[in-house]
Amino acid sequence: MRWSSFAVAGLLSLSTAAPLASAAQDYAVLIISRERLEVPTTCEIGLYIQDQLAGRLFQEESTSFNLPPGDVSLRLKLLPGQTPGCLPGLLAPPAQNITLKAGDIRKLRIAQGPDGMYLKAAELDY
Repeated sequence: MRWSSFAVAGLLSLSTAAPLASAAQDYAVLIISRERLEVPTTCEIGLYIQDQLAGRLFQEESTSFNLPPGDVSLRLKLLPGQTPGCLPGLLAPPAQNITLKAGDIRKLRIAQGPDGMYLKAAELDY
């Protein structure tokens, strides 16, 4: 069977494109957990990353994000919902800033303090 010049050219172009397709940017994994019952509310909690709503957490849930390395601003806020008393506050809670490095896997859990909700470092437990 004869190889045409088009088939040879096609195979050569695939071999040069393969390294470009497999080159991946390094990311960090951020896991946010509400697995513990530290926050005494059944309301949905919104997680804001860089002041954009990125996730919603109910009790005993967790979520994860692949984020580029660098400084990240995180904010928690009660979201309005169907449950009575789940109205957001008038003031936005202060943001927490963390720095992620490429390849990091960081787990934070939602906790309650005298000034409201905040994110606290947690063990990965893998």
